[in-house]
Amino acid sequence: MSQPITAPQARKVSRLWPIVSGGTAILAALGLGLIVALRANPYGVDAEWLEELVEHRSPLWDVPAYVMSFLGGGWFGVFLVPIGVGAALLIARKPWSALYFVVASAVSAGIVQLLKSLFARARPEQILVAADFGSFPSGHVANAATISVALAILLQRRWVWFAGAAWTLLMILSRTYLGAHWLSDTVGGLLLGGAVAVLLWAPLAARLQKEWSSSAPPDSVAP
Repeated sequence: MSQPITAPQARKVSRLWPIVSGGTAILAALGLGLIVALRANPYGVDAEWLEELVEHRSPLWDVPAYVMSFLGGGWFGVFLVPIGVGAALLIARKPWSALYFVVASAVSAGIVQLLKSLFARARPEQILVAADFGSFPSGHVANAATISVALAILLQRRWVWFAGAAWTLLMILSRTYLGAHWLSDTVGGLLLGGAVAVLLWAPLAARLQKEWSSSAPPDSVAP
């Protein structure tokens, strides 16, 4: 007699690697912030990267840069996107996933504002958009990294990882092209955003995996 097919059992999830990797990324972001805050002038690579982008500014690139800036920050990126994704997860009956995603987005945004005030780094003079004071770290990039990593963790699909990486890279290009940030600001945002998503996943890993595995079809394989 054949055995009944059931949903895949949740595997034991190690919390060590997310704590170690996330903690290391946080420390790296803080160290980078401290270094740039103590420097009177931007790094050579910061200045050269910005100079190269400024030289290639044109109406052709202005429009996508402004679009990315709108999508990745302000009321749309910081509030509407997390709330919208959280609502979609609730509709899909994934309350723990919704909680994780919304909290990760909020914590990431909160830490960014705290570090902006702490390091008080001046933005580039060639800035093309209105922005608050405090260049390090980039809130747009941190938000993009948090959203990308959180969704990749939840959905467990390779294409989500690739799409998230592309989205974050485009956000880095957009913010530096617009002169809103130095390149090192975006690196700090990348480290911070990814670290927050990973660290907050650690205590909820078992619940999140159980929530998704219980609704997965039998013998499903992520592409």
